[in-house]
Amino acid sequence: MASQVARQAWVYLVIVVGLALIFSMIGITQAATSHVISIPLWYWPVSLFFLTLGIGMLAPMAGVGGGVMFVPITSAFWPFHMDFVRGCGLCMAITNALTSSPKFLRTGLGNIRVALPLVTVGTGSAIAGACLGLYITQAFPYGKYYIKIALGAILFFILAVMVLSKRVEFPEVKYVDKFSRWLGLRGYWYEPSLGRVVEYHCTRAGLGMLAFVGVGFLAGMFGLGAGWANVPVLNLILGMPIKAATSTSLCIITMTDAAPAAIYLAKGAILPLLMIPAVLGMYIGSRIGAWSAVIARPRVIKYIFFAILVFAAIMDIYKGLHGLHMI
Repeated sequence: MASQVARQAWVYLVIVVGLALIFSMIGITQAATSHVISIPLWYWPVSLFFLTLGIGMLAPMAGVGGGVMFVPITSAFWPFHMDFVRGCGLCMAITNALTSSPKFLRTGLGNIRVALPLVTVGTGSAIAGACLGLYITQAFPYGKYYIKIALGAILFFILAVMVLSKRVEFPEVKYVDKFSRWLGLRGYWYEPSLGRVVEYHCTRAGLGMLAFVGVGFLAGMFGLGAGWANVPVLNLILGMPIKAATSTSLCIITMTDAAPAAIYLAKGAILPLLMIPAVLGMYIGSRIGAWSAVIARPRVIKYIFFAILVFAAIMDIYKGLHGLHMI
């Protein structure tokens, strides 16, 4: 009983510290940038480290990816160019996925056979999205404001997907179409909680590949980690069990996001001064958050994260419209 109370106390301590880091960094940065004062160079990497540390601590308990929080919050409250923010977001998504995907591949939860057809179409659209996003910000005088408005609108779409999509632990696949059977989209893994090997077959591969064209495009254009869309597509369209879908999603991110990240790198849109502290903070925070999520996932933290995303989306749209002198 005492150990359970101690674990619960640890979870709530992580929540309080994580929220304090996020809101304090937002508040200090807004206060500093709203006045014409000289901000020392060291403040920007330090502030990003503590921001991503807080996001990483809370994201696993909220069941969302850290990348989908980083890009909108940073673009809304930090005075960085959108190209640097998006390039940093892609690097963070790749780093997080790379830390977990090898383990899932060894256990069979990550399914390369399913991932490869989706990565093939998703990578091409991600490159197209990255090229279009960079072209808009560089070719148009107000391009970065167009991207901010579009990002805010996409955030509302992402929130709708997160709220409305219902995850199914073991979807019932009644029919496997010819294309999915030809691709050999099937897999298995040993599930300790059931004490047996779980086998599954995927279906509707064509529809899944079409969905990944859109997912890859959004990931490349806005620098968002695509886990928010990968998992519902794999689980609800292809019929993968939720554990396999989550693990395979990480494997897909390592490949799909690497291509647009290379485009941002070639265009000079990945700034080490921002990327290194952000990736380091997210890595440390996600380790703390993942351990805490095993103990408990308070429902309230998911609602808080959704509220932060809504506020960031509104701020992105507002700043975009303000930059276009429309408000």
